[in-house]
Amino acid sequence: MAKDSAANMPKNILSDDNEEVIAMQVVAFKLRDEEYCANIFQVQEINDMTDITRVPFAASFIKGVINQRGSVMPVIDLKKRLGIEETPYTETARIVTVIVGDLQVGMLVDAVTEVLTIRSRLVDPKKTVSDKAMEKFLSGIGNIDGRLVTMLNLEEIVGVS
Repeated sequence: MAKDSAANMPKNILSDDNEEVIAMQVVAFKLRDEEYCANIFQVQEINDMTDITRVPFAASFIKGVINQRGSVMPVIDLKKRLGIEETPYTETARIVTVIVGDLQVGMLVDAVTEVLTIRSRLVDPKKTVSDKAMEKFLSGIGNIDGRLVTMLNLEEIVGVS
């Protein structure tokens, strides 16, 4: 997958009413009943659930590590990281491998739904999130045909910013 470049970044376009909007493709996934997304250019691959080896003394949101083609990759329990009530993972659970800077990390999600194109203004999460500690994990909320999708700030979630 390509590194961040001008071609990979969200594009500002003008809507029919000459209002500036964002156009970007994202990978959408579920955490409980809510839909979240990540920029498609940060997503390397999506895999079925596999055995995760627990790491002693790791942060509470680190589920463990997996063997990713001969490399050890940490896996984040995204529900725990975002403070979402935990539920058992089912057969629809996936590990979404993302690249953040030079770091490759797996994110455990309940289900991957689809690739979407956001063509709207992103709502500032500061206007919607009451928990100041949590707002740093969100970069905006997009409206796709009446469907609200929360865009994640992967740099903050992974802790590389």
